[in-house]
Amino acid sequence: MQLANSAARYGAIPQAFHWLTVFCVAVGWLVGQFSDIFPKGQPRDLALVTHMTLGQMVVVLLIARLCWRIANPPPPPEKTRFGRLLVVASKGSHYALYALLILAPVAGTLTQLRRGHPVPLFAVTSLPSPWPADRAAARAVLGVHKWLANALLILAGLHAAAALIHHYVWRDRTLMRMLPGLDRAAGSPNAAQQRLAPSDHASSQAPR
Repeated sequence: MQLANSAARYGAIPQAFHWLTVFCVAVGWLVGQFSDIFPKGQPRDLALVTHMTLGQMVVVLLIARLCWRIANPPPPPEKTRFGRLLVVASKGSHYALYALLILAPVAGTLTQLRRGHPVPLFAVTSLPSPWPADRAAARAVLGVHKWLANALLILAGLHAAAALIHHYVWRDRTLMRMLPGLDRAAGSPNAAQQRLAPSDHASSQAPR
């Protein structure tokens, strides 16, 4: 198993950061959107704890991901017909995603604190609110939190759509190199030559 990045693909560790983040964002958004379907009391409280824990996991995963990115830079972007323009757009979308991955959980935490309630930390302990309950402020921050969460989901959807375009329209390896369990040799520039080598050798041995 390739743990670190190579010139051809992402390693297992950054892949794990990526797909765990996808899971936490998707499930956290769904729990937040449909929390009202849970009965009041313990079920709804458990849904809130789950929602906030997933948000905190997103922040932890992002910090770990950025640290790993500094220590082990990602592979270079695939070449496309759009050249530098697409590279700049891709970097901009990544920076926007990183900002939303931080800001949305922070706004959710502030909402809970402005309600005067403690913030559950990883479902293990809690952080007491330093402020008295302020419903108006809590509603305002909650609105910002919802906007940020929705923007994050939309941008993530566009990010996924772009990966599919890379795969099915431009037919490069942008998507494949982030998928786990694939042969890393498949992305090597010399892979095609290596696959042709046996046949070339056989043809050279054939009688003339």
